[in-house]
Amino acid sequence: MRVLQGKAAERAVVKIEQRASRLDEVEPAVRRTVRAVRKGGDKALRRYATLWDGLAKSRSLRVSAAEMSEAWKVTPVEIREALKRAAANVRQFANWQVPRTWRRKIDGGELGQIVRPLQSVGCYVPGGRYPLPSTLLMTAIPAQVAGVERVVVVSPRPQPVTLAAAYLLGISEFYPCGGAQAIAALAYGTETIARVDKIVGPGNAYVTTAKRLVNFDCAIDMLAGPTEAVIYSETGKPEFLAADLVAQAEHDPDAVLAFISTSLELAKAVASAMKQTAKGNTIATKALEIGGYVLVARSPEEAMAWVNRIAPEHLTVDDDADVPKVCSAGSIFVGDYSPQPAGDYVAGPNHVLPTVGAARFRGGLSAADFVKVITVQKLLLAGLREIAPAVITLAKTEGLRAHAEAVRVRCANA
Repeated sequence: MRVLQGKAAERAVVKIEQRASRLDEVEPAVRRTVRAVRKGGDKALRRYATLWDGLAKSRSLRVSAAEMSEAWKVTPVEIREALKRAAANVRQFANWQVPRTWRRKIDGGELGQIVRPLQSVGCYVPGGRYPLPSTLLMTAIPAQVAGVERVVVVSPRPQPVTLAAAYLLGISEFYPCGGAQAIAALAYGTETIARVDKIVGPGNAYVTTAKRLVNFDCAIDMLAGPTEAVIYSETGKPEFLAADLVAQAEHDPDAVLAFISTSLELAKAVASAMKQTAKGNTIATKALEIGGYVLVARSPEEAMAWVNRIAPEHLTVDDDADVPKVCSAGSIFVGDYSPQPAGDYVAGPNHVLPTVGAARFRGGLSAADFVKVITVQKLLLAGLREIAPAVITLAKTEGLRAHAEAVRVRCANA
């Protein structure tokens, strides 16, 4: 992995900034799957789940409570305790995030908002290279904290530890299917799976494309791409910085990893440490070869401008002084002892984060994603009369005379 400076570094930033997803490539196949499940219900869902998710033909489409309970019992104590600790921290952080109901008195009335949970949510938990019980925690707990009544989990080939996490959270609906077929089932419903109001959670290109296709009929959280990690450092320890980048690299060979600094010496040290740390890790090594960058900026201002242009999923900076300069990132990790994997599992903030530049316009999954904020307006006669001239003028300006009349008639006949 080369250390890039000057115009070469700038070209690399542009390349990262313009990174694209594979969604268009797989859309025709995904569209067929979504259409089939929407039309064929359980029959189509089972056909695809048998073909792609390894679902036995005799197996129920729904995981039983007994299976989840048994999975919890056979899970080693050490793992159960880790799940409990992670769940407690994620729940606490989600509690801090929930939008609040409030009312404010104004001259002539009251204004405010009420917060209401969504009625039902589907949580997608990937079941690819590794079991991901942490993703179940990160998607289901904020929904529970927000007050969502029905939390559904779908996951292909769920491992016992994932079922154990579901048991820990009291999940009653768990379906062992994945891919575009599971997204279609959640969005439109089948005989077994009732439709949900919103689908959350990361997945591969097929899952993400399906979420994009159903988005007019069912809300989604975001369109997820491959993992991304950026580190901007002037003073960090090379072995720490390299370890974080390699940790994120092992998620996906298409991951995007970038180290940015104004120090050529530190950049070279991190590049060397990354190569050493990734030895023996095939996926991480491939990711670093394809999407790994070490960039030397001419100034701290240029370095931070690059960070904000990339808008990474994960961002590490040296200290608190850097945080106010960050405009676009999914989650920020500050200092030597805030490793990105701590946020992936136990620290508390969510690990379902925006990728492919989406951090330009949204943050990570939070309890706020599972509620509706409904505004409330209560005007007394005096308050209405105070604003009536402006309302009537603007309504007439827009040619909406009935709007103006709805205000005038009240003021004239009170």
